[in-house]
Amino acid sequence: MDYKFINMEYLDSVSGGDPGIINEIVVIFKEQSVEIYNEMKSLLAAKKYTSLGLLAHKAKSSVAIMGMTSLAEMLKTLELQAREGKETQLYESYLERFISETKEAIRELDELISNRLNSNK
Repeated sequence: MDYKFINMEYLDSVSGGDPGIINEIVVIFKEQSVEIYNEMKSLLAAKKYTSLGLLAHKAKSSVAIMGMTSLAEMLKTLELQAREGKETQLYESYLERFISETKEAIRELDELISNRLNSNK
């Protein structure tokens, strides 16, 4: 199965291929991605750019675990820009990309777990 957003090989390498660990990672990722997005929206609305940059750094680590290197690079850009308050007109589009791609990644992760559970039966 080809995945567009997650890197299954990377996920297997960080989990040792253990389905239980993968499931735990997925549950944490689901919770964190929604929380991070909501907090990012609040920080952006309040124009708290330094805090937004710090949160982008945290989000970068979360998506990197899933092998989402392109999104991690975009979050690195947001982190650096927000810390300096530069290119503020781009932040909203960064947040929209973050939520869009994490939702797709979650869909792929659910499919991955379902496929693996079914193949173990």
